[in-house]
Amino acid sequence: MTSSSAPPERSSIAWPALCAVLAIASCAVWWSGRSAALAWSSTDWQTRPWTLWSASLAHLSVLHLSGNLLALAVLALLGVFLRAGRSATWAVLLAWPLGTLGLIFWPQVSGYSGLSGLLCAMLGVLWFHTASDPGARMATWVLALALGFKLLSEHAWSRPIGYDPQWGFNVVYAAHLAGAACGVVCALTLRLAGSQRPKA
Repeated sequence: MTSSSAPPERSSIAWPALCAVLAIASCAVWWSGRSAALAWSSTDWQTRPWTLWSASLAHLSVLHLSGNLLALAVLALLGVFLRAGRSATWAVLLAWPLGTLGLIFWPQVSGYSGLSGLLCAMLGVLWFHTASDPGARMATWVLALALGFKLLSEHAWSRPIGYDPQWGFNVVYAAHLAGAACGVVCALTLRLAGSQRPKA
């Protein structure tokens, strides 16, 4: 009994640990003054492939950084409450660069920076995590409504970019849609891969 319960306890650290690393790295990038240099650009990302990851850590203002860190803190607590473990964390890590890469499908998007796309990926992963748990139907519906309302209200498929006066810059709505989609797909892929592994 002891050996079978140990893995869930170890895996429960993965989600909040990832959130802590993202928060620290985002603050470090801001304080370094290299946010612009680490942002993703549609014209040269092939020669700067690291921007598929670093763009999420780069922010345009203190308000931009603070808002995303607050949302990250909420997702960190939510993930702990929902017992998101290593599988969910790996899904986020896989969706991280893929969500940024997905921006190539919107020619209107010339550049991107900020955690918002990755945050949507995390929300998508948490939704899939709860959807596969029969005992978490209420959480599944709440997450589905929250994510669905955000994506439908932004309708990134027809308006990938939009100026937001509250933020004071153009918001890349396409990053939210790409992130959410990649989060769900990566979580599903890992679940299917895990189900194909031979039982010990």
